[in-house]
Amino acid sequence: MWRPQLSICLFVPSTQMAESVMSSLQSDRYAVVLVHSIEELLQYVSQEREQLDCLIVQEEIDLTLLVEQLQHQNISLPTVILDAQIKPPQTQQTPEPSDSSQSTQTPTLTTNYIYHNSEVHINVNQLNQINGYVDKAISQFITQAVTTRLTDDSLDANEPTELTNFIMRQQRRLAEKLHERLGYLGVYYKRSPQNFLRNLPPAERQELLDQLKLKYRQIVLSYFSADKTLNNKIDEYVNIAFFADVPVTRIVEIHMELMDNFSKQLKLEGRSEDVLLDYRLTLIDMVAHLCEMYRRSIPRDS
Repeated sequence: MWRPQLSICLFVPSTQMAESVMSSLQSDRYAVVLVHSIEELLQYVSQEREQLDCLIVQEEIDLTLLVEQLQHQNISLPTVILDAQIKPPQTQQTPEPSDSSQSTQTPTLTTNYIYHNSEVHINVNQLNQINGYVDKAISQFITQAVTTRLTDDSLDANEPTELTNFIMRQQRRLAEKLHERLGYLGVYYKRSPQNFLRNLPPAERQELLDQLKLKYRQIVLSYFSADKTLNNKIDEYVNIAFFADVPVTRIVEIHMELMDNFSKQLKLEGRSEDVLLDYRLTLIDMVAHLCEMYRRSIPRDS
């Protein structure tokens, strides 16, 4: 049965490393394009930005121009960065690649990010497990892109940025590919329990709830308007709720609390509160999306 391929762009000047990566990715799961210069890479990424699934680049080359240009064009992609230096195996917990039952060595952990904070660093003696690290890069890119919207105070809660919209389109496209390729969204739905609402410290839990309430209010106020970003806002909200494992009942509570506040305001103004009945559609829409996320996160029986 044919399944969608993951589109990968490879820029590794070391011929030996490039051949090793190409050999490891020779299967019907991947479509790999090898480029030979930063300029060629930039041109290819710009042309294929909406279809490209992962970048693989070598760390030893100067990536400054590449990163600056990608950031200038608001392009953010899952990325694996290869270190040509042979290093001893790490002792931390190993990743769980979706396409292999074999364990792998842990990618090099780093706080000195080159491109963005979900990039994956590996060294040359880990190339035989490159497919697992491609999946890990995609998984980290998707999950961290969601949490960034919650933690970055520089982002406008009302108006998603061009980069945010691009990342959200990437999320949906990658989710669909992974769904068809894996039979279920195995990589996409690797959630971290430490980020679950019920496991957060009280202060962080309240902060998350306050942000969910604020974002829900913004969605309600624009639900029947001509707001072209509404679908993106709903998708983002549902993603945040999913990765925080927010119960559907909590979304209902947020809705009812908001409607109660609106009702009190309308009564003070001497206006009918019947208009609030229309916003039952908003709740139905949000709950349906969230329930579908939870449903699809359950692996099929083999």
